[in-house]
Amino acid sequence: MTAGTPAPPAPPAPANHRGRQIAIAFGIVASIIVIYALSLIAVHLLAKSAPALPSVDLSKVEAEDSVVQVRLEKLDTVANRLTVNVTVYPKDSLYDKNFGVLTTDAAVRLYPDNDLGDLQYPVGKSPAQVSTTIVAHGDPANWPFDTYKTEVIAADVFTGTGASREKAPARVEATGKLDGWDATVTRVHDPEDANPDVQDDLIITLQRSKGALIFDVGICLVLIALPVLALWVAIPMALGRTTFLPPLGTWFAALLFAVVPLRNFLPGSPPPGSWIDQAVVLWVLIGLVSAMSLFIVAWWRSREKKPPKRA
Repeated sequence: MTAGTPAPPAPPAPANHRGRQIAIAFGIVASIIVIYALSLIAVHLLAKSAPALPSVDLSKVEAEDSVVQVRLEKLDTVANRLTVNVTVYPKDSLYDKNFGVLTTDAAVRLYPDNDLGDLQYPVGKSPAQVSTTIVAHGDPANWPFDTYKTEVIAADVFTGTGASREKAPARVEATGKLDGWDATVTRVHDPEDANPDVQDDLIITLQRSKGALIFDVGICLVLIALPVLALWVAIPMALGRTTFLPPLGTWFAALLFAVVPLRNFLPGSPPPGSWIDQAVVLWVLIGLVSAMSLFIVAWWRSREKKPPKRA
């Protein structure tokens, strides 16, 4: 070093630089944890669904009234069928409380008609749950905003046999809960009843709970992110702004084949051809195919041209 030549600047202390990197990494991890925890809390608060329909309170039923309990079990949205378990609680004169059995043959006829017709409950046995299906009107193509509603559900109880057979109207009660659905009951007056204050019939309405809707939105966002990421990588590569990477071909194929499993993973299994397919799934596939086409264009431009072989 000659006289008058300034000394080279001292390199920065590596310890301070490494400490800054550790602090940044720790801040990123902490931010991810906080965002994840806040998202769980938000989903828990927003995804609260309606409570289950209450059980039948037999203490409030008069001794000479029969009750038909309809317990919700399953909803087939495509077939518009609601599966229910039906149990009859006959009036006291038809029921042996000491042994918990019927003192006469009984049958329940639901209105509107169900798939099993009259539900039979034999004498000398405890009334068991009988499974049947009723119609629930709704349009599954409106997923996930579809709503299903039954017709007015009424019931008659037939007791005895032969000439002593009797028919009496029964009060219908709905109970239970369907996973992913909010159920509400509307009481309806039977026009054949002279007392206008009596509302023994009901209508069941089912709509998707908020928790299922939040999950649906999340899956749709994942589907939309697939073509966005693919195009973000493929466009600069096709324009020659980034280096062509052949291994990305398998990544594009994985994105393309992930669409159908994600679509089938949607809660409620929307029917094929519904609006979600037209508005989201179809355009996701178009975006991914476009990205793969740009990837092939980039490959064509960067391929190694070999001279033709001479004979």
